[in-house]
Amino acid sequence: MQERLIRIGTRGSALALAQAHEVKGRLMAAHGLPEAAFEIVIIKTTGDMILDRPLSEVGGKGLFTKEIEEALFEKRIDLAVHSMKDMQTALPNGLVIGATLPREDVRDAFISLKHKSFDSLPQGAVVGTSSLRRQAQIKRIRPDLQIVGFRGNVQTRLTKLRDEVAEATFLACAGLRRLGLADHITDAVPVERMLPAVAQGAIGIEIRVDDEDTAKIIAPLDDQATSLCVTAERAFLGTLEGSCRTPIAGLARLEGGTLTFKGETLSPDGTRHVVSSKTGPASSAADLGVTVADDILSRGGREVLQS
Repeated sequence: MQERLIRIGTRGSALALAQAHEVKGRLMAAHGLPEAAFEIVIIKTTGDMILDRPLSEVGGKGLFTKEIEEALFEKRIDLAVHSMKDMQTALPNGLVIGATLPREDVRDAFISLKHKSFDSLPQGAVVGTSSLRRQAQIKRIRPDLQIVGFRGNVQTRLTKLRDEVAEATFLACAGLRRLGLADHITDAVPVERMLPAVAQGAIGIEIRVDDEDTAKIIAPLDDQATSLCVTAERAFLGTLEGSCRTPIAGLARLEGGTLTFKGETLSPDGTRHVVSSKTGPASSAADLGVTVADDILSRGGREVLQS
């Protein structure tokens, strides 16, 4: 394979950089390329610059991708590495997800310096989270708990816990594992208890549609099982027209040639909840996601979303 400089675009957070370096390492192994064949290009996004309020108040999904996608269009980078749960469901014309890496742990991590599990939190305890999905799920399971806004990296959140701003918080297990911080996970919450965000734990590589060279380079990195599951989940989200401002969760699992998909939507206060689960052939992943979304909408989901 002829060497050329491959420019990888990414946000500058510790997790984003870990994911970009994972992609670089996989490409090096797949093609026998040296480190000198790559350049990590850090791009500051709108989401990185807004630190004083919940992202759901200022635009939802797309806040962590817009500037990176502009760099792709302008050919300042060859590929972009994203957490798939940050991606808007409809990509800009001319861009495509060219590969999806094998998925990490999809569960939410309960983190506390005082308590061993979600259930052991005392009555009226304060929980910190900026995720409307987690907020709604927490309130549905434990309506007695109080929620406060919580943003920042892992160390910032741990500091807030030490300062007793809250007694517990939640993060994705996948991110903590990729950062080598799995020891901070107090308890991994089963998906049967808290269904994860759509595409949680999945890394996607975005490229230009007409860039055949880069498409060939990243092709060996694509994990078909993850791609199928994420396709179903994103079709579900797109049908519900969900964003960071809507409490929606969904998870697909592949066994043999069959996909099982479970989705839910909740009112922000957790008092209303509609869930659906269906199975179908892996070859019809997107159709399965749409079917589950339609079922939820037909059984009161539309009213929940409008709340």
